[in-house]
Amino acid sequence: MAGLGIKPGTPATVVRSYTTELLRLISSPFSLIYYIPPTLHDLHPRRSPKVLPLAGVYLIHFNVPQFLHNLRHVRWETTLQRWSTKQAALAAVLILTVLVILFIIVETIFFGRPPINKKHQHVIEGGKGLGPKVHYGIVIDCGSSGSRVFLYFWPPHSGNPKDLLNIQQFMDSQGNPVVKKIKPGLDTFKDNPEAASDYIKPLLQFVAAHIPVDQQKETILFILATAGMRMIPEESQKAIFQNLYTEIPKMFPFVISESNLEVISGKQEGVYAWIAVNYVLHKFDHGADEHPLVAVEVPGNTNKEKRTHVRRRTVGMLDMGGGSMQIAFEITSKYNNIPKHRIAEFNLGCKNNDLDHTYRVYVTTYLGFGANEAREHYEEFLLTSNVSLTNSDMENTTFNIPFNREKTRFNVSDPCLPVGLTQEVKDTESHIHFLHGLGDYEACSSKLVKLLNRNASIPCEQAPCSMNGVHQPMISFHNSEFYGFSEFWYTMDDVFRIGGIYNFEKFKFEAKKFCGTKWSTLQSWYEEKLYPRADENRFRFQCFKAAWMTTVLHKGLNFPPSYHMLRSVQLINHREVQWTLGALLHRTRFLPLRGMNSFETQHPPPHWVKNRYVINEYVIVFCFVIVTIAILSYLKHLKICQSKKTDKLHHVPSMSYFMVEEDQIEQGLNYVIVDHKDLEQ
Repeated sequence: MAGLGIKPGTPATVVRSYTTELLRLISSPFSLIYYIPPTLHDLHPRRSPKVLPLAGVYLIHFNVPQFLHNLRHVRWETTLQRWSTKQAALAAVLILTVLVILFIIVETIFFGRPPINKKHQHVIEGGKGLGPKVHYGIVIDCGSSGSRVFLYFWPPHSGNPKDLLNIQQFMDSQGNPVVKKIKPGLDTFKDNPEAASDYIKPLLQFVAAHIPVDQQKETILFILATAGMRMIPEESQKAIFQNLYTEIPKMFPFVISESNLEVISGKQEGVYAWIAVNYVLHKFDHGADEHPLVAVEVPGNTNKEKRTHVRRRTVGMLDMGGGSMQIAFEITSKYNNIPKHRIAEFNLGCKNNDLDHTYRVYVTTYLGFGANEAREHYEEFLLTSNVSLTNSDMENTTFNIPFNREKTRFNVSDPCLPVGLTQEVKDTESHIHFLHGLGDYEACSSKLVKLLNRNASIPCEQAPCSMNGVHQPMISFHNSEFYGFSEFWYTMDDVFRIGGIYNFEKFKFEAKKFCGTKWSTLQSWYEEKLYPRADENRFRFQCFKAAWMTTVLHKGLNFPPSYHMLRSVQLINHREVQWTLGALLHRTRFLPLRGMNSFETQHPPPHWVKNRYVINEYVIVFCFVIVTIAILSYLKHLKICQSKKTDKLHHVPSMSYFMVEEDQIEQGLNYVIVDHKDLEQ
């Protein structure tokens, strides 16, 4: 249907003439819709060009039954015989293309793959309309100084076995993480395990207020203890966990099992931290997307066989706290000589043969090498060496030699304190000593090297070794990226304000300048609040911690001074990264199996396809080739693919071409001209 409006006052003869011409131009049994411009030029070869004034809509009534009648009586054999070989082949290709496109569309809609998150979204705003399908998880970190509870959530799994759960930390209405800490530590209940559940209760009440009541019965609870609980007897650990396992279900409907209550090792804690860092950095996702790739050696069918699997390159992790420090990085080559207690092999995927999420991570915890513990050992070492001035050969001295000598009160020079700063310390016999700061960064670093235990007194367990005789495999520093947390961030940013990419020369310049500044000047700057991020303790021992950080990094862990791929961070993607996130991700890795089974139930594959993900593309290509051969063979059989030259006049499917009179129209087409005056009547 189409239409044409006629301006009032147009002569009837003109209307009839140009209406007939318009019908001649557009009449064809294969054309139903035409675009009509505001003006139409008379294209009749025997007449001069004229313009037909059009206004409104031109109305043409198409006689559909007559059109179908004409279509049925078309002489297709005669029409096909006029086609050349190229025309026939083109028509066959077009028809085949349409069929292939339809096949792909139908196959994708009804039998397609599960959706794949090319960019695994790690930002979902919590606390606002999460809906009944969202799952929740609670992790309580029971440390030596206290316990903290973290609340996480994740939407339903995509159904794609290559996707991990999209776990996010829950945020309150103000955008703050839902976290609560209580003191003291859980280990203080070793003599009173019956009170452990009452100790944990306030933490669970806090997070329960953020979880819908009808979803609490599906919320998973993990209580994982670290340093403090490691120090108490195993019997006390079991008694505390038995009380929690028995009493918590009486108070809360959370999902809890005996395996959810555990004292994790320092190695597990390091692995969980490594998982959390790489998960937030999207290193477990798929595709390049500006992420460097790495070919990882994986086990083959035999012990000697090696296979490679390409995926995103992960980052290493350095974390220095007050009492210890950790290093963790992935081993991409198939090293067989790494001690088993230094390596962690695990799978984050929900299937055992998931090569995309199978990792081998070197992880080591250095107890006593945290910044605060190192300061205590350094003071002990300093006083010991000062008393032994007559026998100052310290080549075979280690920092953990007991300090039990009888001493007298005297002054000790300390190159690791700013110039003019005096610190009062006590030895093991409560004798008072005064450390006087020299502010010499280079001398301080030289003294701290002896605390790394890289001498004959601590043998290397297996070469190559880092500090304290610990085996450390070779690191490809030219393409390995590391992230530094805790003391690496505080030391670089709280005072020096250079947090981020680590540059040794720049850091050393700032450290030497700070250490060499008089303490009276530094103290006046601090009182003027020029360093709002640093507390008094941080400011006092900044010189020591700066020297300790670089000494551990370059002399202890063998990082070259030219290394520029270490990034100190406190937040990643505006989120604080805790090992609890990695623990939850690893311990819930089998949950996606339910979503995958549900997807396969809703979208069963055809009975004739065993693995549609692999062979669909081959089926399409095979069908394309077969159909093309069949069409060409049929056309050749009808002898219509041969080129024919003829001088006969080509048939015209429409008689409108020969209509030259003004009142002639083609059979099957009727038109109605509506005058403006008739409409007013």
